Amino acid sequence: MSLQNFLDMSDCTLCPRSCRVDRAAGETGFCRMPAEIYAARAALYMGEEPVISGSRGSGAVFFVGCNMGCIFCQNYSIAKAMTGSRISPERLSDIFLSLQDQGAENINLITAEHYLPQVIRALRSARDQGLSIPVVYNTGTYERVEAIQALEGLVDIYLPDFKYISPRISLAYSHTPDYFQYASKALQEMVRQCPEPVFADGSHSLDAEDDKDDPMMVRGVIVRHLALPGCGEDSRDVLDYLHGTYGDRIFISLLNQYTPMPQVSDDPDLGRRLTRKEYDALVDYAISIGVTNGFIQEEGTQSRRYIPAFDGTGVLA
Repeated sequence: MSLQNFLDMSDCTLCPRSCRVDRAAGETGFCRMPAEIYAARAALYMGEEPVISGSRGSGAVFFVGCNMGCIFCQNYSIAKAMTGSRISPERLSDIFLSLQDQGAENINLITAEHYLPQVIRALRSARDQGLSIPVVYNTGTYERVEAIQALEGLVDIYLPDFKYISPRISLAYSHTPDYFQYASKALQEMVRQCPEPVFADGSHSLDAEDDKDDPMMVRGVIVRHLALPGCGEDSRDVLDYLHGTYGDRIFISLLNQYTPMPQVSDDPDLGRRLTRKEYDALVDYAISIGVTNGFIQEEGTQSRRYIPAFDGTGVLA
């Protein structure tokens, strides 16, 4: 399939679901979105890894809709298209430039995969108008490899989630029994494009004892894994795969921020918080297999107060 055909939203095959709906005519598939861009927030955001947020914040654009449908989603209102405003690619380009003017460390595209043709257009336009800060692609990684190939030269830092190895768990929690099949190939392409981490001081690793002293990342791949209650074995399999395949070419970020949401309150595992013991055991395992390029989270992140307000801030002119 040619790249032009792949990006054709009149027969949408942008993601592995290949819904083949005519989004250009207003039809919607699994992601719930037509061809027009919908966004719910565009603002400086301090909630990412220190080398992404820095001291001034990442210029985060939260897009509406999602191709995964995780039943535990913390951003449920935007994933299910319950909020958000329609914007043009031209407006999106202006948003990028405005965030740069506000001092953003980078442009952070959060769940943008189902708007890929418009995002590419907006990024190119913004670059032509002076966008010079790094671009971060923040994704759930249920992606076709062609999507990542289409972003080559436009994205500087890939920030993918790597959620599961087990098809049983990925089916139950995200309706994606083929998650690993696609996520692993997408990640391979990300690392091909960004084969080693590069920081603002020219280094390729972090040596500072205090995260606040870390230089900003300007190129590379940080793979996130959200530890889920009751899924320790699969989390260890994820770590084995990531570190065994890529070693120190990537950073691994272990997240303990899982917050039970109302829609899963009755689930015996997802209805509870991750325990400190579960998280510490996963961190210890990462250390035992040799992970050195990594980030961990301290206590206190398991709260809805860390979920941004999707109130349209920074979206409309």
